[in-house]
Amino acid sequence: MRLSARNQLKGKILSITHGAINSEVVIEVAPGIRITAQVTTSSVHSLGLKEGGIAYAIVKADSVMVGADD
Repeated sequence: MRLSARNQLKGKILSITHGAINSEVVIEVAPGIRITAQVTTSSVHSLGLKEGGIAYAIVKADSVMVGADD
């Protein structure tokens, strides 16, 4: 797989929560570091995503939001 996105994080799929339209996929990219993505349920099936399998979290954003505690 070759992509132009530089932020490619390989990890293990911890969970997939299926919905009618979208599914939530949680990928652990390092011990204790998890990334959650919302993708279409049809994409979960067409990519063959399974809990315990390997997947990549690919981050390509046009903007970054910053927050701070009160």
